[in-house]
Amino acid sequence: MTHDTNLLAGTVFTETLRGVRCVRLSVLTDETTSPERQRDACDHVAGELHVDFGQADALREAVDLDVSASKTSPWERPQLAGWLNDPSTYDALVWWRFDRAIRSMQDMYALANWAREHRKVLIFAEGLGGGRQVFDFRNAMDPMSELQLFMLAFAAQFEAQSISDRVSGAQAALRAMPLRWRGGGRPTYGYMPAPMPEEFGGKGWTLVPDPDAVTVIERIVRELLEGKSLSAIAAGLNADGILSPRDYWAAKMGRERGGKTGGAKGSHVVQETFKWTPAVLTRMLRNEAMLGWKMHKGNPVRDDQGNPVMQTETPILTREEFDQIGAVLDGRAKGWCVQRTDTNALLLGIVHCIGCNGRMYLNPQNTTRNHPNYGCGHHARGVKCVAPSYIRADWVDEFVASEFLRLTGAIQTKTTVTIPGYDPEPELKATAAEFAAHLKLQGQQKSKHATEEWQKRHDALDTRIVELESREKTEPQTIVTETGRTYADEWGSADTAERRAMLVAAEVRLNVRRGTRGGWRRLDVRRVDFSMSDELDPIVEELDAISRQLKSDVRGDLPAPRSKIRPAALMAA
Repeated sequence: MTHDTNLLAGTVFTETLRGVRCVRLSVLTDETTSPERQRDACDHVAGELHVDFGQADALREAVDLDVSASKTSPWERPQLAGWLNDPSTYDALVWWRFDRAIRSMQDMYALANWAREHRKVLIFAEGLGGGRQVFDFRNAMDPMSELQLFMLAFAAQFEAQSISDRVSGAQAALRAMPLRWRGGGRPTYGYMPAPMPEEFGGKGWTLVPDPDAVTVIERIVRELLEGKSLSAIAAGLNADGILSPRDYWAAKMGRERGGKTGGAKGSHVVQETFKWTPAVLTRMLRNEAMLGWKMHKGNPVRDDQGNPVMQTETPILTREEFDQIGAVLDGRAKGWCVQRTDTNALLLGIVHCIGCNGRMYLNPQNTTRNHPNYGCGHHARGVKCVAPSYIRADWVDEFVASEFLRLTGAIQTKTTVTIPGYDPEPELKATAAEFAAHLKLQGQQKSKHATEEWQKRHDALDTRIVELESREKTEPQTIVTETGRTYADEWGSADTAERRAMLVAAEVRLNVRRGTRGGWRRLDVRRVDFSMSDELDPIVEELDAISRQLKSDVRGDLPAPRSKIRPAALMAA
């Protein structure tokens, strides 16, 4: 069957074997182990050993890029797993080197058992010492190949640990270098790797803004500042087919979208695609990488003076913009009812029960005379209400809309544009928290060098805090412009969620008392108290006075104060 029995050199097959060329790459920017180099080595040894990989559409090849051998077994690599699960279509698997296949004894043991069970040949173009190595498991009675394989698996695992140590040291050194990107992996959304410019040394890689991703980020920020909720922004991105950060990078690298995500403990869930969600948006917008900072394990990488080390010359956001976005996100918790998209309740967060001063909620199933009603939510809050209130939803929806438009319908709406100032306080608080966490590690260092490194970071953070404390705060500027449209115009073209947002922005509140016997035919206005923000009061009073004066001139009498005037009548006046 074969000749050349030198075990280190492997064997030469007299018949042609059907082979699968296996290519794996952990870091896509690594030219020393590029797919082309691996293919050339596999083709060379295949020619020597009479192994055929097929051609064109019949080519037998497994290419897994950006896949770590230390973190994934052969059965967890997309393309290789497909071949391992279909062993009847080939005779041999060919790799360039051992570390392209496995880096642990456990994975090698599993691979050896698989090869023995399915009578396959494992070939490495360059083994230990540089020569090819062939392990023929077609003869189940020959133990030599398995013995050698386990010995070499130990060497592979030892090599993996050595490589890990070297990579960790190299990554730490790269993190400290301004503008130098570590290479490999997925950069922060909004950036992409590019060769280092000559004016900065010309060596290695840096990060630059990715125009397509930056366009998406600008859209997100614009919609956020216009008042859209994170849920609405995410829904819009998904509806428009805009890829989420994880899928965007996969598409950019020519890989399939989706993948594993967290599930129950000890398991995972495989998704076809990853969607935009409020959590994804929040993590992205609150990540200091948007400022161009290098981040490591959630903390900024700092130089000896405590200044953040930059990963790019052109950050996506300025400090002022970043803080403005953070302030908007912080304030969103107060406007929870505006952000809700899972309800058509116009008065969510607006209608309250006088008995307990708590919110009332729309009950579509609990009806009054076949109409949904708003009910006191004291049970859900775990409190006791002395006089829980329930009221027909259509009654109070119409009443609040009528009162709101009676008072504001003729008032022109305005747009507000804020030019960010600068406040060192957010970064100062974050740095102080980082310093406090660092202090907790004091005394845990066992070596002199570790103690010195702890002290260096202590001094750097302290220096940065002093520098931030010396900075002056610059107040933002607000520019208010009239839109030429009235509240009545805006109300007429708005949907329920947008109308609710208008009521919340005006701080409208409706307090509801318990009803009386027989009060089911129409709304008893004595049950409700309507109030609105003081901010609009001067304009409302001025319009009300003008309206009453005009009506007095026409009719010769004055209506009772705060009598109901429909929006059409008010506009006509």
